[in-house]
Amino acid sequence: MLLHARELLALRSPLDAELVISEILGSWWGRRVPDGDVEEVIGEPLVDYARTAGTPAALALLIGMAYMGTPRQAAKAEGAALELMENGVARPGWADRVGMVAPEECYVSRDVYGDQDSIVCTYTYGGAERHALVILVDRNKGGPIQPAGFPFVPAARPGRTPSVGMVRDAWVSSRVDTLLDHCRREGRENPLMRFEEYDPRDAKALLQSALDLTDDTDDPPVNENFGSYHAFVRARVDILPPGGRLPQAPVHGRDRRATIAARFLASDEADGLSDLSAASRCVDRIIDYGCAHDFGRPLRVSPIKCEMFLLDWLPRKVLLSPSEQEAVPHVLAAWVRWAGKRTGLPEEGIRATLDALWDATAKFAEAYRDPAAFGLDRELVDRLLPDGDLEALPRRAFALPFLSGTHRRSGRHGFINLSTLDPADPDDRRAILEFEHPGADEEHIVAHERLTERLWDGEPPQLWETARSLLDVGYERHEILHKLIDVLDRNGDEPEALRQALRVLRHEPPPE
Repeated sequence: MLLHARELLALRSPLDAELVISEILGSWWGRRVPDGDVEEVIGEPLVDYARTAGTPAALALLIGMAYMGTPRQAAKAEGAALELMENGVARPGWADRVGMVAPEECYVSRDVYGDQDSIVCTYTYGGAERHALVILVDRNKGGPIQPAGFPFVPAARPGRTPSVGMVRDAWVSSRVDTLLDHCRREGRENPLMRFEEYDPRDAKALLQSALDLTDDTDDPPVNENFGSYHAFVRARVDILPPGGRLPQAPVHGRDRRATIAARFLASDEADGLSDLSAASRCVDRIIDYGCAHDFGRPLRVSPIKCEMFLLDWLPRKVLLSPSEQEAVPHVLAAWVRWAGKRTGLPEEGIRATLDALWDATAKFAEAYRDPAAFGLDRELVDRLLPDGDLEALPRRAFALPFLSGTHRRSGRHGFINLSTLDPADPDDRRAILEFEHPGADEEHIVAHERLTERLWDGEPPQLWETARSLLDVGYERHEILHKLIDVLDRNGDEPEALRQALRVLRHEPPPE
């Protein structure tokens, strides 16, 4: 990193220097370490190392970290930089201007669907070196990025929740007037785009919240170069004026959702749906998805949202009956027409959304793999999925693989038919575990009960992720169960410690 910092000595522009420093700090952004915070494990020792090196490149890096590092890094870096300057180490020419930047205006370029916002913030160093920072906020939380009409934006990889979305990409341009002219023209000529001024206070509130979501997400689906801009983006967002408000997602309780569904089913758009019973269940799923996974916006429709609902969420999360599998694309098409009109979506946007929906419908039958297609008994699947959460099927089957057959009750008279037991019921679950562990003592059964309950509920998600990773490298199921029990015994009452311990366990080498 100090070798990289030598580039700073050849620069004259504080903007160029800040971008290089951000690139250095971004070399470890988003990485996870077994014990502690990566910013403490790498960033803070880097300050100590630079202080010891005492070179002009080390001083240049420390000056930049005093502005762009975390609060702890910045405090350490400032002290170390002052010490080196007192010892006569030469400062770079840009040192007095780094961080001496002021915000100007903010704008937003957004599509009419509400999929993404591109926030444009302009800055200057005392009226000189004007530049624009463009930050892409994606409201689909993992859908493919569709750049909002910018000619210079690089292509991005597909892939505490606020009501605004996640930062997925960022970039800087010194061609501010050219950029703004393009955005204004795009807003005038493209009926699916809007471009307008944005209150800098609201921009700060939105961007800080979206950055927090990105930072809190394991392996966030960001552009491959985003880490290089992360520190720069944080520093620029921090100097925007405070006092803005986040757009608040409406709260849709059970009664409100039922009212929305009833209005849709009584509409002209739903009049052609033949199976109203299946349609009612399908529209409930559409509304649930919008409330839980689209920041409380069930009426919002877009090509990307429809594709994600039909090809990603439903196949992972929802156990559909055969009649629902047949009905859901037609219900979704009627919903697009009905909801699009009520949200003011232009006719061009409704047509584009329907085109994407029918393209996705051809792939839906392949994407949605009914458990019956794998030879799984429907009654068995229903027992494991009383809540219809299809995503839970593999982890619950892993936790409770013995759900049929007859066995003698442990320490009791008579036999019990496993096929009659409800794995969602704690008492029946206990009987299933006793069958799997004949002769085990009470402490052993209770430990398996605790683990099984967590796997059944999927809390924390890292528990099943760890089990899958260990299966992939060759560990046997029962060995994995005992490894997970050991981790729960040591860290079960401390959520963050538990997540850290599971990360370490996931990286265990395969058994010999």
